[in-house]
Amino acid sequence: METAAVRYNLDKLLALAGKTPLWAVLKGNGYGLGVGPMARLCWDAGIRRFAVTEVAEALEIRGAFAQAEILMLRPTADPEELQQMLDLDVIATISCSAEAAALNSLALQRGAVAEVHVKVDTGMGRYGFMPHETEKILSVYRHNDHLAVTGIYTHFHSAFCNENSVFAQAETFKKVLSALTAAGVETGMVHCCNSTAFLRWPELHMGGARIGSALLGRVLVKADLRRVGRCEATVDEIRWLPTGHSTGYGAAWKAKRPTRIAVLPVGWYHGFAVSYGDDIFRVRDCVRAMVRAFLNILRRKKLYVSINGTLCPVLGHVGMLHTVCDITNATCSVGDTAILDINPLQVRGMDIVFR
Repeated sequence: METAAVRYNLDKLLALAGKTPLWAVLKGNGYGLGVGPMARLCWDAGIRRFAVTEVAEALEIRGAFAQAEILMLRPTADPEELQQMLDLDVIATISCSAEAAALNSLALQRGAVAEVHVKVDTGMGRYGFMPHETEKILSVYRHNDHLAVTGIYTHFHSAFCNENSVFAQAETFKKVLSALTAAGVETGMVHCCNSTAFLRWPELHMGGARIGSALLGRVLVKADLRRVGRCEATVDEIRWLPTGHSTGYGAAWKAKRPTRIAVLPVGWYHGFAVSYGDDIFRVRDCVRAMVRAFLNILRRKKLYVSINGTLCPVLGHVGMLHTVCDITNATCSVGDTAILDINPLQVRGMDIVFR
């Protein structure tokens, strides 16, 4: 993985943030790159706040940075996890009254005060007080002597595709904040932006922003960021295929002319040419997928790998453990290095190396 690219992205994001505090979201083992290395890069860039979803991730960060602020995004009422979070001085997320009661009771037993942020569900539908549950939210602030509420947040579900829904959620969130303020509550840090929302709408930065995919430059909006995540594979085999010969399962490609090919020992098992987001089956989403596929046909869109500086088209279906590409017009020998774009979150069966 390209350390310089991550550093570049961090510098750009911090410049865009200005005085807005950034939380580096390192869930999913640091988006596949490793919590430890990513936390170090963020810390060296000046970020002192981190957000995670697992106690193990918090443990790794705390072991390296005693002064870091660590927010647990995943709420829990599990006593063992809460004990560990108190030990690690992790900020807990409270999304219902039961979680507040569980953590308050445990902190009371230990003679401690637990720092927490309140989560409001403005439409994501996973964790959070409903916007109309103002009294329950107020109760977290007022009636839990061993909880210190230092922040409140929500999460946008469609920042990458629906501006109207983002601002509708933001408006709902602001109404909750107004109700709390009117009741005399100091809300603490207010944050709602994920990476995409942070890049698109500076007016929604509020008191902080949570940055995850933008660290890797893998966002669905135009941004001056560098894409992080590439695989280096050795060319295993080179051969000529005659006109009419096929390659790959389903014989999806057939040679229209004699074609020189290279076989690479990387496939969908390793994360190459794998996509996510195809698990929504609403009519409009299916139609969008069909339109994208049709446009790809019209544009003759292809998948490429890079060998010795030449982009080589992938031929046929990507296999589980192998990929075939056209090197007819490339300078290539067995043992040369091919470069493939792979999202670090989808990498399997390979070592992650920072350079």
